[in-house]
Amino acid sequence: MNRPAAGRGLEGDRVRGRQERPRRRGQGELETQVLSALREAPGPVDTAWVRERLGGSLAYTTVITVLTRLLAKGVVTRRKEGRSFVWTAAADEARLAALRMRRVLEAESDREAVLAGFVAALSPDDEQVLRDLLGRAEEPED
Repeated sequence: MNRPAAGRGLEGDRVRGRQERPRRRGQGELETQVLSALREAPGPVDTAWVRERLGGSLAYTTVITVLTRLLAKGVVTRRKEGRSFVWTAAADEARLAALRMRRVLEAESDREAVLAGFVAALSPDDEQVLRDLLGRAEEPED
């Protein structure tokens, strides 16, 4: 009886199939990619343009969903053009990351512990940046 070589045959194909699956995106990564594409756009663009800019493999509805979520967060704007919308970036990736950080903080009951853990994990340089930002926030405006 002929047996398939190790790693070959149906079982081997399943193993190879798992290796060929695309990497799963991290939380918020797709939003960041969409926002980045919009910031590089020559002006307001439609959903199809964004989808193509991201490689064209995403479902059109997925891109619409991400754009709508970004709209709700206030980091993109849209306006009706013909029968569809065109989209424009209203903020940068830093603002989107800040919104995510705020959402995480608001979801926790012990905000002080979360902030203490965040600050403790900062590098000395980042800690100094945070101190400078907090100092500027305390200064009265003229």
